[in-house]
Amino acid sequence: MTPGRMVVAIGGNSLIRDAQHKSVEDQYEAVKETDHHIGGLVADGWEVAISHGNGPQVGFILRRSELARHELHEVPLEICVADTQGSIGYMLAQNLVNDFRVRGIRREVASVVTQVEVDPDDPAFAHPTKPIGSFLTEEEAKRRRDEEGWQVVEDADRGWRRVVPSPEPKRIVEIEAIRVLLDAGFVVVAVGGGGIPVVRDAQGDLHGVAAVIDKDLASALLATEIGADLLLISTGVEKVALRFGTPDQEWIDEMTVDEAKGYLAEGVHFAEGSMAPKIRAVVRFLEAGGRQAIITNPENLERAVAGETGTRIVA
Repeated sequence: MTPGRMVVAIGGNSLIRDAQHKSVEDQYEAVKETDHHIGGLVADGWEVAISHGNGPQVGFILRRSELARHELHEVPLEICVADTQGSIGYMLAQNLVNDFRVRGIRREVASVVTQVEVDPDDPAFAHPTKPIGSFLTEEEAKRRRDEEGWQVVEDADRGWRRVVPSPEPKRIVEIEAIRVLLDAGFVVVAVGGGGIPVVRDAQGDLHGVAAVIDKDLASALLATEIGADLLLISTGVEKVALRFGTPDQEWIDEMTVDEAKGYLAEGVHFAEGSMAPKIRAVVRFLEAGGRQAIITNPENLERAVAGETGTRIVA
């Protein structure tokens, strides 16, 4: 592709290589590696906005909050999202600026704390499905349900967990600021973790809500709103596969949006909570006028854009 404007969506899990590398320092090194490949795309002439996941990182904050609740106030979920936008945004910005220095690129990076408006009447609020936080005993789960209004479910015989809604992203509150920064030549980090979920009251004021917005859908909305040519989703595999994890697994180099929708409808190829949300996000972006989308892993970002690997989805 001729370089234009892209959104690079980085998964929160991709910042944690394995169970032995979860520390902040480990995450920083993972970000450094990913940023090196994003720096290569900027060097090739792309205008870049970066979004990122934050599932594990929010879980860490919630766990710390739970462990310290006998001494300190607990941290509301929407504040956890804001906290991770700051910390991950800092790591992305610093490593990218350092990479630019080595490459001799004169570009600035701005991390924008981003609110994403959702509909207070979204059906997701009546049916919370997104597990967050630590596993709880049945007694503790039901106590917090009764005293604090939590929705709780038993999770695969491993214990009880809190579940929260995952409403659809409707509007990026800071979208004009993001556009201005991109037009001025900045690389912009935005809608981290899907954005801080907010609703608007009858007076027009915004309020945070305890919810989790899908990062990939928010990234697709960001890509549409900034007129991106390409949505580049970074995940844990080099390519998308049909019948993933089975003896009949088949890697895909390219598919059309209609083929992607057909595979989704079959319900056997892409797991929920893994590849299915990414494919839905790609479909939404392309149907809204986007040109192409690519799914690959962090180390292959540049090669995938060059057409050498990854799965390319076209309208």
